[in-house]
Amino acid sequence: MQTHTGRAHAWPRLRVDDWTETRDTVHMWTQIVGKIRLSQAPLLNHWWQVTLYVSPRGMTTGPIPHRGGLFDLELDFVEHQLRIRTSDGGERRVGLSSRPVADFYRETMSALGALGIDATIDARPNEVEPAIPFAENHHNATYDRDAAQLFWRQLVDADRVLGEFRSHFVGKVSPVHFFWGAMDLACTRFSGRPAPAHPGGAPNCGDWVMVEGYSRELSSAGFWPGGGEEGAFYAYAYPEPDGFADHPVGPDAAYYSAENRQFLLPYEAVAEAENPDRDVAEFLHTTYRAAADLGGWDRQSLEDDPHRWPQHRVGTATKASDHG
Repeated sequence: MQTHTGRAHAWPRLRVDDWTETRDTVHMWTQIVGKIRLSQAPLLNHWWQVTLYVSPRGMTTGPIPHRGGLFDLELDFVEHQLRIRTSDGGERRVGLSSRPVADFYRETMSALGALGIDATIDARPNEVEPAIPFAENHHNATYDRDAAQLFWRQLVDADRVLGEFRSHFVGKVSPVHFFWGAMDLACTRFSGRPAPAHPGGAPNCGDWVMVEGYSRELSSAGFWPGGGEEGAFYAYAYPEPDGFADHPVGPDAAYYSAENRQFLLPYEAVAEAENPDRDVAEFLHTTYRAAADLGGWDRQSLEDDPHRWPQHRVGTATKASDHG
């Protein structure tokens, strides 16, 4: 592991090889937390009801309905604990430490029961191989606090830039959210047209999951801890239009991976750039244009300037009134 300083805002550095065992443990924790949300929340298109969100402390489910009230779960990578809170004032905490996933799973489900929350989940992970049931997983048991916190800080930076990118699109677009299956932070734009049925094929995941996820033509981008020495930003289209792989994109470090069928921008290239935010934004916008232009999207009706109402922002409005 290493950190990087020297600029106004240096993006955190974390080599994948330096935290693989911790990454795999955290991945299982996010699957358990995400499946608890899945067990309670009503279906939203493309499984948007199962995701996690970057928070000021780590990752959260957001509010989950239960028996006329709400509860939430948050993986706190500042104080290193799982917080479970209910709308009637109840709270339980589960420590994040080096111990088997089986122990974390058992304690988490016990904490839910103590709060009166009934949550029955499919207690096996998805999109990984092998898929060891959580209650039997004594293999993943490593937790490096510093590494987990650095990963969360990577997500904070990625979430910020993806959120700004999202603001340029007024068509159907997902939140910036964390999918615990593949362990990636994503934002997806849609053309408004249906897509051919997805063939599926993800390990330990029903093909019907992918059919729902990819039921509409889309352009998706995000960040995940793979694809580079320190992870990578990615962008792909479904269905992929002719010429997509050869379309010019930026910045210079970006390239098309035939193996992954997507454009990749290694995180290390971003972190070493003079202006990381600008480089990621360039990657997001140019890869989206490749999908939208080659796919014949109605860009004029789907996009707009996020600064189109500057006079109504609080700071500007206040200044205007001061001079009125």
